Amino acid sequence: MSDWRFARYVSVGEKRAKAQKKLKQLRKKNPNIEPVVVEGRTLAKTWWGKAWNNNLERYADYANRIGRGRSYIRHRAVLDLQIEPGKVTALVQGSLAKPYSVSIKIRKLSKKTWHEITTACSGKFKSLQDLLMGKFPEALSEIFTARGTGLFPSPKEIDFQCSCPDWAYMCKHVAASLYGIGARLDEDPSLFFKLRKVKMDDLATEAIKETTGKLLEKAEKKKKRVIADADLENVFGIIMEDQVDFGKKAPSGNRSMDHRTHHMTKRGRSGVPAKKRNLSVVDDKIQVVKFIEKSKRGVRVPEIKKRTGLDTVKIRNIVYNAYKKGVIEKAGRGLYRKKISVIGPEEQIKTVLSLIGRSKNGITVPAIKKEFDITDSKVRYIIAHAMADGKIKRISRGVYAVKRNRSIPLTVSDTVLKIIEKSRSGIGFPQLKETSGLDEKKLRNIIFRLTRLKRIKSIRRGVYAII
Repeated sequence: MSDWRFARYVSVGEKRAKAQKKLKQLRKKNPNIEPVVVEGRTLAKTWWGKAWNNNLERYADYANRIGRGRSYIRHRAVLDLQIEPGKVTALVQGSLAKPYSVSIKIRKLSKKTWHEITTACSGKFKSLQDLLMGKFPEALSEIFTARGTGLFPSPKEIDFQCSCPDWAYMCKHVAASLYGIGARLDEDPSLFFKLRKVKMDDLATEAIKETTGKLLEKAEKKKKRVIADADLENVFGIIMEDQVDFGKKAPSGNRSMDHRTHHMTKRGRSGVPAKKRNLSVVDDKIQVVKFIEKSKRGVRVPEIKKRTGLDTVKIRNIVYNAYKKGVIEKAGRGLYRKKISVIGPEEQIKTVLSLIGRSKNGITVPAIKKEFDITDSKVRYIIAHAMADGKIKRISRGVYAVKRNRSIPLTVSDTVLKIIEKSRSGIGFPQLKETSGLDEKKLRNIIFRLTRLKRIKSIRRGVYAII
């Protein structure tokens, strides 16, 4: 019999059985019901599902609450989840017999943000299938998941309601529904664009235009070659003044033909010589990398664009290649700087301790970071271990200094311990009281504490010795 003060423990099997029973009842009334089923331990497997969950979990407003819905989604408690433009409705099985109704509203993606994303995506993926499968460059992934300017909504753009009596800001049923959206995106990523009220065809159109342009280029080249190789007299009935044998090579003495051929091979479709175009690309790379290397704290893509005047997509490609080659490094999300040579762990400890030793009035963590360019977590790790070893001390909040060797006065417990230590065969309580000069009650408390700490032991009644 369970205690009336605590709810009865319900196993995972019971929860799933209850949800399945209710699902069968609901399907009799509504055959189009769509439950969320998650197989395995991971809640999402594809890029779109993982990106949706990561976006929710990285916001402080949701990080401490959304985890409440993980068990519900694993127990298959989300009996129905429907995604519509700007709205998600769900039925979640809770403790009561009747499932709770959840309504989640998500604001439409702004036109400005969507225009910037479609512009940045131009030429980035080959087909619509690559987009849905999450096969695109890392630079494009950063654009999609950027806070405030990406595809994924922020907490300010999400409103939700639940019919449960829980007055929490985000109840378990809403959290389970949000995770259910990520699971549903695993099955059909196109639902994401439907939810944000944008046309996925806008991205597909750019890819189709690019593919069509390439096909037309190839068709034009083929067409020119066919006409050039054809016998114009037989096809059109035209008598040429100068018969040209297309099967033979042009003589080397024909300067006009050599000049035209040389002109076409050396120049691209834009009319700019290939060497000059290659040099301009190299100059752009050098310009971007040099601008990044000048900044100690790091710069962002908009700052580089404002300074260099280059296209955003081109800057992101240069930054991505330089990052992969190890020329630059990330100083934060979307923040890049010159890659700093990393020193070994032992050298880092020595440099930090030497700097603390040179400071007379103590030094703060930001000052140490600025001096040696070591991460905040690494500096605090070194300080914590140095304090544990007794090498440094904290003189005020966030200020540290070297610990000087000073004679530390012995405590009363240390005095009693030293007296017992001098006696090899043990010492009795009366003698210990007389030697230490303590009153009986205080001495008994100290002996009791030292015994519990296993510093001394009782060899016989009223006689104590060092362990």
